Amino acid sequence: MLCAISGEPPQEPVANKNTGTVFEKRLITAHISQNGTDPTTNEPLSADDLIDLQSSRIVRPRPPHITSIPALLGVFQNEWDALALESFQLQQQLQQTRQELSTALYQNDAAVRVIARLTRERDEARSALAKVGVTEASAGGDEMVDSTGLSDELQKVVDVTHEKLSKTRRKRPVPEDWATEEDIQSFKPEGIDSDEAKGAQAIAIDAARDLVLFGGADGSAQAYSIEQEKPLHVFEGDGGKVTDVVWSGARAIIASSTGAVRVYDDGNEIEKFEQHAGSAVAVAMHPSGDILGSVGVDKSIVFYDITSSKIASQIFTNSALTAAAFHPDGNLFAAGGADGQIKIFDVKTGSSAAEFDTTSSIQSLAFSENGIWLASVSKGESSITIWDLRKMAQIKGLDAGSPVSSIRWDYTGQFLAIASSSGVTVFQYSKSSKEWSETLKAAVPCVAAEWGQQAKSLVVLSKKGALAKLS
Repeated sequence: MLCAISGEPPQEPVANKNTGTVFEKRLITAHISQNGTDPTTNEPLSADDLIDLQSSRIVRPRPPHITSIPALLGVFQNEWDALALESFQLQQQLQQTRQELSTALYQNDAAVRVIARLTRERDEARSALAKVGVTEASAGGDEMVDSTGLSDELQKVVDVTHEKLSKTRRKRPVPEDWATEEDIQSFKPEGIDSDEAKGAQAIAIDAARDLVLFGGADGSAQAYSIEQEKPLHVFEGDGGKVTDVVWSGARAIIASSTGAVRVYDDGNEIEKFEQHAGSAVAVAMHPSGDILGSVGVDKSIVFYDITSSKIASQIFTNSALTAAAFHPDGNLFAAGGADGQIKIFDVKTGSSAAEFDTTSSIQSLAFSENGIWLASVSKGESSITIWDLRKMAQIKGLDAGSPVSSIRWDYTGQFLAIASSSGVTVFQYSKSSKEWSETLKAAVPCVAAEWGQQAKSLVVLSKKGALAKLS
């Protein structure tokens, strides 16, 4: 009984039930799967047509060609040749795989480069979009603004102011009638009968005239006389929330969430700047009184020439800005960013002078009158950081115990007033002992605080927008 395909005795014999032809099951099954016919007749054949046959297992005799040593050597030679051929084929496959991997890595690297370029172009486009501002002048046609620095006239103002103030600052004594530690420790809260400005978050004091400037969420603001216990002027806004206020001599300056910065004199609006493409978050006045600075969510700093009512310069940064302050000598301007970075610029040229990193968005900034310290606080935090401009490093941390809204130094640089959700705290720095101490802790929750004349009082703004006085 021989297999019709191999011609050898089958190990697992099966027969075609139609023709009786005997096959090796392994061979005929493979043939049917490929062709579906009987290899001897070419007639259709399926596995169901096969019948298993019972037979005794056959032990194959050793082939005659491997019964001698030369024959065995021939077999080994053939096996070696097959092994060498298989090794060569594997090496070819390995080389091909390496080439495919190299091509895939090159394509991946090219894709990464393209993605990086597109990301950079996207960021540049976003930055350019953020720098788009309102270029319409308020009174006399269109006005082009850049960040090349201040004009020669304003640079001279900065130089003169810096030279005048910096020479006397270190040797300047504390005025004889200035508030002492004992005076501040005795401060008690007194109510001020003023109308509430809901949503108000900033105040400014004209100490010489005892006027408090503040505004609310409806866009209106008022100059309130503490002495006369009534508002002297009411300023109607444009519907945007009042974000910050400052005095420029007798002029009231009000920033709005619409991006407008308005200037009022004797209750009348005399100028309106709309340079920010978004909310104007904070404003600050130069010590000379001739230059105003504002920052906004459009990532820009705008300097205004108050005397000529023109835009003096505009500086763009890489983050929305949330706080602003001029150095007491007038040569530096600090801007706090939503990215937690404090950016300090040269006022004349607009170039970056220094940077300090904090943990989160800057809430408030204040330069000390000693000219070498900058105080900052981040949004939602109770800790105030004191930076040394000479060492370019943090030198002290003060804890108010609750989230801080604003911070203000007094004229002498020895008292730091802190407005927080739990009340007003005043820290004192002693030059003789070089130590900090807590001078006042008043449970008057507020969002802003300003020093009164000779630091003998503090005017605070409550969360409801009402004024109060500590004296």
